Amino acid sequence: MSTAMDDPIVVVGMGVEAPGGIESLPEFWSALAESRELIGPFPRDREWPIAEMLTLGRREGWGDVPDAGGFLIGAAEFDPMYFGITPREAVAMDPQHRVGMRVAWRAVEHAGLNPGALDGESAGVWMGVSLMEYGPPAAEINEYNGYRTTGYAQGAVAGRISHGLGLIGPSVSVDSACASALTAVHQAAAAIRAGECDWALAGAVSVMGSPGAFYEFSKNNALAADGHCRSYAADATGTLWGEGAGVFVLERESRARALGHRVYGRLLGSRVNHNGKGAPLAVPSTAAQVRLIRDALAVSGIAPELVTLVEGHGTGTAVGDPLELNALTQTYGQPDRATGPLLGSVKSNTGHAQAAAGALGLIKVLLCGANGAIAPTLHAEHPTTEIDWNATTLRLATKLEEWPATDGVRYAAVSSFGVAGTNAHAIVGMPHLEDDTDE
Repeated sequence: MSTAMDDPIVVVGMGVEAPGGIESLPEFWSALAESRELIGPFPRDREWPIAEMLTLGRREGWGDVPDAGGFLIGAAEFDPMYFGITPREAVAMDPQHRVGMRVAWRAVEHAGLNPGALDGESAGVWMGVSLMEYGPPAAEINEYNGYRTTGYAQGAVAGRISHGLGLIGPSVSVDSACASALTAVHQAAAAIRAGECDWALAGAVSVMGSPGAFYEFSKNNALAADGHCRSYAADATGTLWGEGAGVFVLERESRARALGHRVYGRLLGSRVNHNGKGAPLAVPSTAAQVRLIRDALAVSGIAPELVTLVEGHGTGTAVGDPLELNALTQTYGQPDRATGPLLGSVKSNTGHAQAAAGALGLIKVLLCGANGAIAPTLHAEHPTTEIDWNATTLRLATKLEEWPATDGVRYAAVSSFGVAGTNAHAIVGMPHLEDDTDE
């Protein structure tokens, strides 16, 4: 029997939806390569109490809320009949169901598969998602009664994708908060290795049905007051909430080669752990992150020196970023390395997409690999002074740089950390191809 290293799990297709109207991989790559910030004002079509939100900072103990975030322009757009759903049921569905379905469809098509010809396939679906308070309560009489059970169920995010495509493998929605996307990818890869399914869709979606996250972080004084997510920057004042979705088609490399599928990246190793006891639940742990990264490296079989790009979590918070940087210094940025990896965070472009954050980060890495270039992280001209940059070989990626392959492969790592203490890390190897493209 072949080992995981002999026949790794690979990514053969991707679908994305990101703030700023991004609905395709070329659009996303252009935004990243051109250092575009995809932030916009609060949506005015969701009946949010925007006037109240913008005055929360006047209350004692609350922080300012900027009129800004990384919002999906097409979150309210959906063609229900295309997916065999009635218009009445579609309105009752959490928009995360709708966006998840259409992005999964795009990923399948990107892999060269016909979404209409998959009925009965032994394929699984793992989707990261968090509760977002969409719609009226189920315990009241309204026009959506009868559809609310499936409409607000998180499990239906994965379930609707399996149902719509006719897939009969495992179907699991995952909620490990901001670590959900990478947790979903990790679990899907493990299931393929275990023979539970032949291939899988894995990823995450985040669409805010309410502005609750802005209220919570205003009260915690952890929002970016200036409307920018300044990952790892000295002038960061907090995080900025965003939305997005990313879905990957995963299978064994032997299957991909046999079917003629293009390999965008090999999932060399991934791990999920928890902070354990000690600090408050929401406070990250450097020690846990170090354990996580070392475990992922061990299972990947590669040395940390081969990793030349790290897509970090990088929320821009005063507590989280320094703790993460300390962990990265101890694992990838040791001063005895000749040169360390470039570091960035897609949150500087899109805001913090919560459950989908790791999916957008992984897509960014795979697009960097496909294009042979490392996209810059924004707002990094003045790195945080909370760590000693002279004591680490980590460098912030402040401009578009060529990304050379090492023995034909580009190696990168992606991190995500959840507010409930769950941490996830993945190490990816991207084969160099002569026809590198962001198709």
